[in-house]
Amino acid sequence: MNIRRLILDVGKGINRPTLLELCESISSVKGVEGVNIIVTEIDIETMGLNITIEGSQINYDNVVTNIEETGAVVHSLDEVAVGPKLIENIRRDE
Repeated sequence: MNIRRLILDVGKGINRPTLLELCESISSVKGVEGVNIIVTEIDIETMGLNITIEGSQINYDNVVTNIEETGAVVHSLDEVAVGPKLIENIRRDE
């Protein structure tokens, strides 16, 4: 399966790993071409992150392993895109 995009909900400690360390770890996975991290929540000890990863033939298990090796935790896989073409989400007004 050709995974092209992953959007993950990730938690980490305030000080470690740094966002740059996390980006470096994720971008070292074969097939990853870009990583975008957005801080979604901060409290005294932890930080919530929304991580978007794009590329071609991304190995999900390797991404999770690299994230966990930095000391962060994957809470959920919120979006996955596969196939030869990326399709942008179109929100419908209800």
